[in-house]
Amino acid sequence: MSRPEDILPPDLYYNEPTSKKYTTNSRIRTIQASMTHRALSLLSLTTPSLVLDIGAGSGLSGQILSSVPTSAGGPHTWIGLDISASMLAVALEREVEGDLLLADAGQGLGFRAGTFDAAISISAVQWLCNAESSEETAPQRLKRFFDSLYVSLKRGGRAVCQFYPRDERQKKMVADAAIRAGFGAGLLEDGAGTKGVKVYLVLTAGETGDITGVVEGMEGVEVDDHRKKRQKGEVASRKDDILRRKARLERKGKVVKATSKYTGRKRKIAF
Repeated sequence: MSRPEDILPPDLYYNEPTSKKYTTNSRIRTIQASMTHRALSLLSLTTPSLVLDIGAGSGLSGQILSSVPTSAGGPHTWIGLDISASMLAVALEREVEGDLLLADAGQGLGFRAGTFDAAISISAVQWLCNAESSEETAPQRLKRFFDSLYVSLKRGGRAVCQFYPRDERQKKMVADAAIRAGFGAGLLEDGAGTKGVKVYLVLTAGETGDITGVVEGMEGVEVDDHRKKRQKGEVASRKDDILRRKARLERKGKVVKATSKYTGRKRKIAF
């Protein structure tokens, strides 16, 4: 059976008839609700929060965000973005409570730094693994997405992305892109080894590397070579490490201090 992302780009696949059929299908609504509740449990939000819904579609997940109370009171406020104008049109017809934005997550999110307390994405990230033109690649799309998601979240904020990887290679490509953006990451599989397996990528902004201790049953994500060396104390020099971090911040649009011959130099202790 063909995967939807192998047939057409998402903005074309989810045309008006398909969007309405998707939204009214009782089986899809049940599965979507179950995965959204699971993602919310992994977010562990105890207070009403501002949540970004990536791939919001017709607002099925957003409807749950608007209705589930927290231990500290009312439900969450949310902003949803999707690449399909038809899906968003259905959301408007349904009069969902969140604000909606037409956008391609693979081109970056474009929100102000620290805007959101948390983010969820249900059945959307696998679409970023397809390059729609010869001028870009799947890793480029994933990099823009995760870099901008990292910036959009408050430090300590968490994101949960449920997605359907084609295979282990694609699952690792997605997780690697998240870690390179600066996230702490772990993978969780519900129903592992079954046809209905659901994969969740749990991300924390401000905690790097493996965060498998956050949720029982979570798998570790192997970090890239440089991060391994840094954890083992094998980085060439303190200055090299500083320059790498500055380059990463510059790619995210941050303002960093100019590099000079004094960069990374150890200072004497002042009394």
